[in-house]
Amino acid sequence: MRTPRLRGLMRSLLVPVAATAMVLLTGSPGAHAATDLSTVAEALREDPVYVDPAASDQLSSADAQALSDKIRDAGKPVFVAVLPADQPERDIFLNLRTETGITGLYAIRSGDRFGARADTAVLPPRGVQNLVTAVRDVDDPKAQLNDFVDAALRSARGTAPASWGDGGGGGVDTTGLVVAGAVVAAGGAGAYALVRRNRRRHEEVQRTALEKLRVVVDEDITAYGEELDRLEFHPAEPGADDAMRGDYEGALDSYEEAKRLMDAARKPEDVKAVTQALADGRFSLALLAARREGRPLPERRPPCFFDPRHGPAVADETWTPPAGAPREVPVCAADRARLADGRDPQVREVDTEYGRRPYWDAGPAYGPWAGGYFGGGILPALLVGTLLGSVMAGPAYAADYGAGYGDFGGYQGGDVSGADFDSGSFDGGFGDGGFGGGGDFGGGGGFDGGGF
Repeated sequence: MRTPRLRGLMRSLLVPVAATAMVLLTGSPGAHAATDLSTVAEALREDPVYVDPAASDQLSSADAQALSDKIRDAGKPVFVAVLPADQPERDIFLNLRTETGITGLYAIRSGDRFGARADTAVLPPRGVQNLVTAVRDVDDPKAQLNDFVDAALRSARGTAPASWGDGGGGGVDTTGLVVAGAVVAAGGAGAYALVRRNRRRHEEVQRTALEKLRVVVDEDITAYGEELDRLEFHPAEPGADDAMRGDYEGALDSYEEAKRLMDAARKPEDVKAVTQALADGRFSLALLAARREGRPLPERRPPCFFDPRHGPAVADETWTPPAGAPREVPVCAADRARLADGRDPQVREVDTEYGRRPYWDAGPAYGPWAGGYFGGGILPALLVGTLLGSVMAGPAYAADYGAGYGDFGGYQGGDVSGADFDSGSFDGGFGDGGFGGGGDFGGGGGFDGGGF
């Protein structure tokens, strides 16, 4: 049985030969016939990267092998096909997905055109669109494909198909036996090196995420401190009673607790306790305000979904994010009024490498931050269809960012589905704008057009 690495080595030797044979058979590159997608699909069931012999000038065999190794090491259902520039584009993604029969994220580069489509269980349309947009202007094929794959591996849900780990043929592979012997001889050292590499990657992910979270949480703590400074209440003022003083002390204690917890935070999941303390403090302030004004005491509600700094929500309102489905979200009084007037709510945005983005579209680091504010299992329903919700539903999220954020449901990817899948996610070809877009394929046309 051949290992994936050995198959990759054989491919690196065979691709130049196949390319030469293609030229000899056709007489010239311009005489290339369209690649049969069943051939591409058969190759992708065995390896995550396929380079057509007639497109070998786009990505060398060594670069293709390195890209394949990267995807294999990550264990995600990401498929990449590099095809000739004259490959027919009509229904190319739908046909490739049908022929391959595996749930996943599919990217195709054909000449200088590039696009992607995915099963929504692996990555929602907005996520695919963001990935494609980020690399749209990268001209170099190697750089474009590597940039896309790097981002896709961070976002895609699910696991690699089992077929990537199965070799072909029934005979004994002599080279495989030699490699197996070397692995046994160096097994202890190799296993130790692998553990060290994984630990370093894990520590780097956590360190980077915590740095991002410190900026956002420091803003939250500062905003809460300023709110306390503006509070015109003194425990000894006329009319103050023990209940009011208790609320006031609770608000102050939450402020000190949030600062202490953030100073002690060493990993992303530690931030959950910080934002929980801030939510507790703001509820104490809401109780104090109600007592002082003689109003009924408010029930405990989560903070405003759009920006927890707005304070506890006063109601649940229907809201539909761009390219998303409607959902009920807790909102503050000010944002409730904005929605009623047909205006956009005031959304909490954070810095990303692509500029300021709403926190739910800013990447996996903000899960613990949101988890502290929106506990009790409500977070999955709030984040459904968003980038943050998608990555939090993945199998590897808890290892880097902690758990306990609610049940995001099962994840798929790498599953053999045959023809039983949502074909609307792969509808259309490259028309109406060509390869320039990406999404769930539901809008027809090409990459630059609908489907989002």
